[in-house]
Amino acid sequence: MQVPLQGPFSGSSGQDPSLLCGSLMATSDPGQSTRGRQRAARSTTPPAAPARAKRRVRPPSDTPPVIEFRGVSKRYDSGDTGLDRTTFAVGPGEFVFLVGATGSGKSTVMRLLIKELDPTEGVIRVAGRDLGDIVRKRIPFYRRNLGVVFQDFKLLPNRTVYENVAYALKVTGGGRKEIRAKVPDILRLTGLSTKLHNYPDQLSGGEQQRVSIARAFVNHPPLLLADEPTGNLDPSTSIDIMRLLYRINLTGSTVVVATHDHAMVDKMRRRVIELSQGRIIRDEAAGLYTNDETTREFAQRLRSPAARPPGIDDALGFDEESH
Repeated sequence: MQVPLQGPFSGSSGQDPSLLCGSLMATSDPGQSTRGRQRAARSTTPPAAPARAKRRVRPPSDTPPVIEFRGVSKRYDSGDTGLDRTTFAVGPGEFVFLVGATGSGKSTVMRLLIKELDPTEGVIRVAGRDLGDIVRKRIPFYRRNLGVVFQDFKLLPNRTVYENVAYALKVTGGGRKEIRAKVPDILRLTGLSTKLHNYPDQLSGGEQQRVSIARAFVNHPPLLLADEPTGNLDPSTSIDIMRLLYRINLTGSTVVVATHDHAMVDKMRRRVIELSQGRIIRDEAAGLYTNDETTREFAQRLRSPAARPPGIDDALGFDEESH
C-alpha cells in the first residue's frame, strides 16, 4: 500500500481548454510586418501553467474537532485526581503528544477516550458524539472506530503476525476477501511482510510493537491512540516506531501519543499538551517535551548534525512544509 507523503491534488490546472488545444492563427495580411506578426503571435500564446506548490491538504477551519474535552474531571475511589476540569480539542489530521510526569493524567485521558473509564464531571465528545450517551453494550461498536496501541503490545501469543492483524478485522465483521486484501498491505506498510508466519515470541520488541500498530491501523480508523508506544524500546527502535506513526498520520488519521520520550517529541516538533496533577499547564502548536529550551538553543541544536540521529530528517519528513 503506497502511503502518500503529500496531500492529494485533483482537478485541472484551471486554464481554458481551448488555449491548450486550439492552434495559433497568425494573421496572413501581406502588409503586416514580420515584427508585427511576431507581436501578434506572442499576444495569442497561452501563458504557461503556474507550478502548483506542494502542500498538505488541511481540513476546513469549520470542521468539528475529532476529540473535545469540556471541563472534564476524573476522581478515583481512592481519592486521587486523574483530571481536574480539563478542556482541550484535537482537530482532524492532527498529531498530538501528551506529556507529563507519571501520574499527571496522560493515561487517564487515554482510558476516558476508549471508555474504559467514565468522567466524574464534564463532557467528552469524539467526532461530535457525546461519549456519555454510549451505553455499555454499545461500547465495543464505538471502539471499532478507534485504533489503540499499548506499551505492552497485547498480542495474542498463540497466533502468527498475520493472524494477529487479521483478528482485528474478524471481530469487526471483515470477511476473508477483505482480510486477504488488507492484511498484506498493512504488513508491507509496517515493514513486516517477511514476518507474517512468525509468532510474537519470535519477534523483537520493536517488531512486536509494529504488529500492534498494524493491528490498530488495519481498519484505517480516523483516530489512533498510542499509550507509551516506545516505553519498552531502545532509542533506535523508537525512531522507527515514531516514523511509522508519522506516516499513518499523513494518510489522514488523527494521532494522539502519550509519551515520556523526550527525544522524539523534541525532534518531531508537533503539538504538545503538557499535563501536571490532572491539569493542562501548556498547549503548544510545535512544542518541545519541556519548555526550558530557549529559541537560540533550539536553533543551535537543529544546526548541529551530531545532535540528530542518522536519517531522522528524511524519516520524519522535516524537509516538508510543517503543519
